[in-house]
Order: sequence, then structure tokens, then C-alpha cells
Amino acid sequence: MALNDSTMDRADRFMFQTYKRIPITLVKGDGCRVWDENGKEYLDFIGGIAVCALGHSSPILSKALHEQSQKLVHVSNLFYTQPQTELAQILVENSAGDRVFFCNSGAEANEAAIKLARRYWRDKFGSERHTILTMENSFHGRTMATLSATGQEKIRTGFDPLLDGFRYVPFNDLRALESSIDQSVLAVMVEPIQGEGGVVVPDPDYLTGVREICSNRGILLILDEIQVGMGRTGKLFAYQHFGITPDIITLAKSLGNGIPIGAMLAREELGGAFGPGSHATTFGGTPLITAGATAVVRSLLNDGWIENASVMGTYFKNELINLQQKHAVIRDIRGLGLIIGVELVIEGAEIVTACMERGFLINCVQDRVLRFVPPLIIGKEEIDPLIACLDEVLEEIEN
Repeated sequence: MALNDSTMDRADRFMFQTYKRIPITLVKGDGCRVWDENGKEYLDFIGGIAVCALGHSSPILSKALHEQSQKLVHVSNLFYTQPQTELAQILVENSAGDRVFFCNSGAEANEAAIKLARRYWRDKFGSERHTILTMENSFHGRTMATLSATGQEKIRTGFDPLLDGFRYVPFNDLRALESSIDQSVLAVMVEPIQGEGGVVVPDPDYLTGVREICSNRGILLILDEIQVGMGRTGKLFAYQHFGITPDIITLAKSLGNGIPIGAMLAREELGGAFGPGSHATTFGGTPLITAGATAVVRSLLNDGWIENASVMGTYFKNELINLQQKHAVIRDIRGLGLIIGVELVIEGAEIVTACMERGFLINCVQDRVLRFVPPLIIGKEEIDPLIACLDEVLEEIEN
């Protein structure tokens, strides 16, 4: 293979083929737009899969990373650092959590939550409870523990034997959840909205009911807010829409706007279960990464982007509902803030390709659900052209 072969050719040769990639090579981004190596511009409604809350090449993030890189990049968690402490304080002061553990990804945050819940239960009660109930169609990560927790067979296939200690119950079904709790169950782990599962939004009283069941049965409630947290739903955390208090919260994605960071937050009562040596990570919460994430969170809280997610999410959803009146291939529109799903009666791959060819990057999950998770800085000037594009593409498909 010649050195002048394309990036795509070389990637296909040298890398594991674990992703079904869109056949373009992106080289630059700015705000809600990205450009490929041929100079073609795209409006990005994927946002790194709900990651780039402040958009691409955010000057806020770039400035924070540059300044911190001139001071201190990494010293390990054997030492205290100011950026890590600052980020922890901001998250605690704006959440239901009292303690934070920093890591590198959402999967690691969920691993930490699983370990904390098990160790807390064992330390406090000395019992043999070890089961965590998760939801059918859920997604919690790709490590052995988090894929074992994931309620999708296609994610788990080929990795047997899975880790023991997880059972799956139907999402949005309080009766099924209640009946599944026995003496082996120590916690319930649930996404407020199932993102990878197809942007499935539960009934308004579902999470309230889950919290009540957990409290009545004396078990922990773990909320996986990796995809929906940090402003995406129009509030900093999705659970804030429902007036509940989780015991453990997991975060990642928009927390770093593209730099690798995850976080697990928990109530003070659980904090003692993680003492020195009980859990650790080499790269979790480095000065560089936490300085960047602190700048991101401060901007989300202070610059109006969470409110924008609410306002633009409502506008976007209403425009999609208008499209639904015109196009029979649209079965359902659902979402909250700027996580929106369009369920189709046909497979969505052709629509994704047609939009990409017209300069719009969108995503399809569960084969038939178009998922939109754009930067939270998005405005009507980006949404309106996409609506026009979808209208045109759906018209062509239907005819």
C-alpha cells in the first residue's frame, strides 16, 4: 500500500473494523459545522454523539487546555491538584451528589457506580446481595461489567460468559420493576432517556415511581446520565425534570466537550465505601482534562446554553412534528431538549446517506430511529436548513 493512499484506505488496513464509518474524512470543525478533506462543509447534528455541547473547536475549551498545558498536565492521583478540586466542587454544588470520582469515559463511570454500589451494600449490611436491575434495551458501556449490564442482546453477543449480577426488566414498566426485586437485588440502574435504545422517553411518572420503589425496598438508585446529562435535556441533569434525588449519578460525554472524562457522583452516605486503594485510575481527572471540563461546565451554567437547549429543542421538535404531518414514513417524534428521536416505518440508513450527501450529518439507532444530539449552541439558522433537507429527502423516498 502506497504512502499516498487515502486516510480511509489506511484506516481500513491498520485499524480494527469495530465501527461502521460514514465514508468521509473530517479534518476541521467550528461550532455546529465540520469540513472534510475535500473542503465540503456539513452541519453536524451528531455532535460526537451528544459530546460537543459547546460545538467544535470551542474557544472556551481551547483556551483552558492551552493555559493548563503550560502549567501541569499530569501528576497522578497521588497528589492534590487545583483543577480537579475545582471541577469536583462545581459538580457537587450543582447536583444531588456529595462526592465525585473522576475517570476517563462513561463506561468507566458506570464501572465505578457498579463497584461502589456493591461495596457499599457489602460493607453496611454484610449480605450476599449482588444483583443490579437494569432495563431492557439499555446501554451502559462496552467493558465486561457494563456490557453485562446492558439490556441489548446484540451488544452482549459473543462475549460469554457475561459477568453475573445483572437482570433486565422492561423499561417504563413500574409493575415489572417492583415484581423483579427480591433479596438478591441491591440497586436499580436506569437511563432517564434511553439514547442508544432509540431515544425512548419514559412516562412522566416513571422515574418518580422508580425512586419510590427503591426507597421503599431499601435499595439504591443509579442514574446513567452519560448521554442526557450536562444540559442536553434543558436542565443540567435529566433527573431534575422529575423532582427526584438519585443515590449515584454517572456522567461523561458533554462533561468534556470532546476531551476524555467521566465522573461518578454519589451521596455522602455511600462515600465511605470507597476508601484508599478500593478503586483507582491512572488518567482519571488529570489537571489538563479537569481544567478543560471546568471551563465547559462553567460555560454551560453561565452562558445560557442549557436554556438554549430547552428553547431550541422545543422549536426543533415542533418543526419535526410538522414534517410528520406531511410524511407517512414518520411514525413518532420524541425527546427532551436536544436529544430527539424520529421513529420511522422504514430503515433510516438511506436517509442518513442522503442527508450526508446534501451536507448534513445525522445518526440512526435501532435501524429505524433518526437520533439528533447536536451541540447545545445550535440555533434556528442550523435547524431550519436540516428540516428543509429532511423534507426533500423524505419526499423523494416516498415517491
